[in-house]
Amino acid sequence: MDKVLRGGVIGAGVFGGYHARQYAQAAGARLAAVFDPDLERAREVASRHEAEAFSELPAFLDAVDVVTVASPGVRHADGALAALKAGRPVYVEKPLAVSLEESDRILAEASRRGLVVACGHQERVVFDAIGLFSAPERPLRLEAVRQGPVSQRSLDISVILDLMIHDLDLALALSAGAPLAAEGEGDIAYSGGLDAVRAEVTFDDGFTALFDASRMAPERRRSMKVVYPSGELEIDFLARTFRNTTGFDLNPDFAETPGARDPLGASVGAFLACVRGERGRPVVTGEEAARALDLALAIERAVDEAGPRHHV
Repeated sequence: MDKVLRGGVIGAGVFGGYHARQYAQAAGARLAAVFDPDLERAREVASRHEAEAFSELPAFLDAVDVVTVASPGVRHADGALAALKAGRPVYVEKPLAVSLEESDRILAEASRRGLVVACGHQERVVFDAIGLFSAPERPLRLEAVRQGPVSQRSLDISVILDLMIHDLDLALALSAGAPLAAEGEGDIAYSGGLDAVRAEVTFDDGFTALFDASRMAPERRRSMKVVYPSGELEIDFLARTFRNTTGFDLNPDFAETPGARDPLGASVGAFLACVRGERGRPVVTGEEAARALDLALAIERAVDEAGPRHHV
């Protein structure tokens, strides 16, 4: 495939703007169109990159070759399915969907049509830059913290689907086992849904993972500790540094690699390479994203059963 791919973005919010810029900058692609039910919002994003704006989805889909879905999370499945049914490969911001029924429909439609589905869990790019996927041991335990102050973004979904799901995907990528049981507790503060959650997941190979996600914290924190038989790795995702006592040959200068400098760009670039047949898989496949969603929903159920605390 030699032609320049016409990229289209569904959703003209903050993340839609990020993805529009990625298509505008990507080699072998250009931003052709932006869709949003609010035409003025679509025009605002599209005009930055000399693209067309649409408020009607069929016309938008006719104008593009590949689609990124960056709408509110509860609408991800609608956009992805519409794109796939129109024969367009699709990159879906996380979460892939908000129910297993929706994710199953996305995967089935993509399989039926032989189309690429990628999902925006771009922290995998950072892990790869560190060298963790080549570690010679499987981890025993993982502890992840992903917190931030109150935000009006992504209030249509829980903090599990908004923030924690990044770390769920990383845990699943590191472990050879499958999740066996999940426990959790949470807080409902200002969004009407879960705004802070602490969870523990046990895997069938003995691996355990603790997750602490909040969008009501006093400051941003993004950290992870991974315990191996030979030592520990502590990562500060904000400072882009790590402390390593394992002896593994990891890259202390990972923050200077192209992928770690722009994980979203690397993730979108991998998606476009897959569409072109130049790469066998995206950074995160639709199937992997569905697995992270499955675990996220299991944690949501566990928190609901425990009874979340309500703050006034």
